[in-house]
Amino acid sequence: MDKNSVIGFILIALIFIGFTFFQSDRARKAAELQAQQDSIALAQMPPQRMASEAVLESAAPEGESGASVAIYKDSLLENASKAQESIVTLENDVLEMKLSTRGAKPYSVRLKKFRNYDSTDLYMFRPGDAEYSISLYTGEYIQTKDFNFTLAGQTDSSVVMRLPFEGGGYIEQKYTLLGDSYRVDNQLSFVGMQGVIPRNVSSYDIDFEVTMPRMEKGYKNETQYSKLDYYFDGDKKPVEIGRGRSASKRVESRLSWFAFQQQFFSTIVRAPQQFSSGELGIGFFQQDDPERNLMACSAKMRAELGQGDKVTVPLEFYFGPNDYKVLKSYGQKYEKIIPLGGWLVGWFTKYAIIPMFDFFSRFISSFGLIILLMTLVIKIVVFPLTYKSYASSAKMSALKPELDKINAKYPHNDNQQEMLKKQQATMALYKRAGVSPMGGCLPMLLTFPILWAMFRFFPASIELRQQSFLWCHDLSAYDSIVDFGVRIPLLGDHLSLFALLMAATMWIYSKLTMSSQPNAGDPSAASMRFMSLWMMPIMMFFICNSLSAALSYYYLLSQLISIAQTWIIRKSINPESVLEKVRASEGKPIAKSKWQIRLEEAQRLQEQQLKEQQKKARRK
Repeated sequence: MDKNSVIGFILIALIFIGFTFFQSDRARKAAELQAQQDSIALAQMPPQRMASEAVLESAAPEGESGASVAIYKDSLLENASKAQESIVTLENDVLEMKLSTRGAKPYSVRLKKFRNYDSTDLYMFRPGDAEYSISLYTGEYIQTKDFNFTLAGQTDSSVVMRLPFEGGGYIEQKYTLLGDSYRVDNQLSFVGMQGVIPRNVSSYDIDFEVTMPRMEKGYKNETQYSKLDYYFDGDKKPVEIGRGRSASKRVESRLSWFAFQQQFFSTIVRAPQQFSSGELGIGFFQQDDPERNLMACSAKMRAELGQGDKVTVPLEFYFGPNDYKVLKSYGQKYEKIIPLGGWLVGWFTKYAIIPMFDFFSRFISSFGLIILLMTLVIKIVVFPLTYKSYASSAKMSALKPELDKINAKYPHNDNQQEMLKKQQATMALYKRAGVSPMGGCLPMLLTFPILWAMFRFFPASIELRQQSFLWCHDLSAYDSIVDFGVRIPLLGDHLSLFALLMAATMWIYSKLTMSSQPNAGDPSAASMRFMSLWMMPIMMFFICNSLSAALSYYYLLSQLISIAQTWIIRKSINPESVLEKVRASEGKPIAKSKWQIRLEEAQRLQEQQLKEQQKKARRK
């Protein structure tokens, strides 16, 4: 090794040693600064969130005497932390709720009148899959989930549990299950706690966490309609987050209630005195989760703590179905969590679709027949509005011989001047025949809000849940005639017959309407024909293959009725009479509409521009 190498290694070693000392000194100073800040923070720490207090007296290993060090300063709390958990039950005809004395919390909730898709019991959350805790500073930071409450009273409809303190007073949790209702009242009380809770403590925290299991057949459909909602008192509707994807939201203002919403069932927590702030979160499990869990929801809410010998805070729980009428009956806008669309679509759904659905349900037990009748009624109601456009389409089909003559007279589509003359001749022909070329767009514009309303209504309608029709066992989920056993990209692991039939009828209807279009033989319209004939039906098939069978069934019926209407109207219009009207008007002046005048003016300007461009080209 030469001299330069030795010097190099020595310099590197010195730099390394110096850097080590430098980092150690920085770490020491940072530790001192942190310790100083921690001391200041500990002295000024708000009593609502003194998380460090929970570990000030952590459990130590047993010494030689066999005694363990107490975790809590309060001996009653220490005993409660070690006491044995017990389970108590509240139930009525629709709901069974088990409560744990450990934290005085809901332990499990089962809905008696509903079943999972696989016929097992339907739990809003299974035993042990919920956490409900009150966090409070009582001279030391405590969370009620760490303590076993004593059972102070129990009746057929209520349970009372208490957590006593050495300094006097207790925290009480009372749960009351109302009649044959999905509502559970929770009354949280702080009794005789003036000597336990410092006067400067003005709030406490409520932590509520729930893991909701899968309940439906289709994972994609279930996650797409599952979300978290929260509501500000006085607003028209709640705010939603999630909807099939993990999300969280910090809310700094007062809110009235929040909801953990599965596709057809929800857990709602309302504070009549309102929460002062909160942090809400939702996360979804993977489809292959071995426990078949759907989503984990959490709400970390802050609430104001009053003063007095007995401070009572009312809370309300709802564990039940997303039934529009049931949710609306509570008068708290719970029904707004059901996705019915925007103001126009939602208005149509609430005041037309739902009443019509309920009316037919009184007399007909088959929901497949109810959907058929609803589709017929809707088509009949809008038919007077769509007749003109269907008739216009039929007349355009009758004009095909005259359109062929115009196409033959102006065959050069690459000549802009010739194309303008072709457009003018075509518009004149339409005017003499009384045809509106834009009339074909009207049915789509009129039926789009209805189609969107149905798209929102059927997957969210709990009435269709587990209702069978023909080969479909559950109209709220996809129908499956072939199960592949493996997942295929875009398609899934099955084949829906309703989705396949819907796509086929869409192709037939597109074929029928495209044949009457004036540009049916125009090569420039090939891409449009390809989109209408092939891309749209294929796309709709892939979209609907995993969605509600009721939705695909409705689209199928709607297309079939539209095909029948188009065919009947075309048969009712005599092509010869349309052509005679055109020939009789030849050579006569045609009254022009304002729109046609503006169009012709635009065409004349375009012709002038073309002529000027041609003149400039010749000069060059």
